[in-house]
Amino acid sequence: MLVRIVKMGYYKQNIEVFLENFENTKSQIRGFEGCQFLELYRDKKDPTIFFTYSHWESEEALENYRKSELFKRVWSKIKPLFSMRPEAWSVDKLETLE
Repeated sequence: MLVRIVKMGYYKQNIEVFLENFENTKSQIRGFEGCQFLELYRDKKDPTIFFTYSHWESEEALENYRKSELFKRVWSKIKPLFSMRPEAWSVDKLETLE
């Protein structure tokens, strides 16, 4: 399993637009083939910073999403809203403690 973490910063005036877009597309993203989990986080100290945290079956599944029309639609709407360049990490989950 691959875990994808994406950090995004938004101008204050664009936060509601971003959140509305996430609300409208989160089920489609989560339902995309290979996506097993999706969460959205907001930084405690800086409310303009958000993180998506998702689990993917494989790197190929994530790449299929990144090449999809869904990703292109989502990205084209949120990219102009950024206040900083987004950062992304793909990591392997080593252990989960319940």
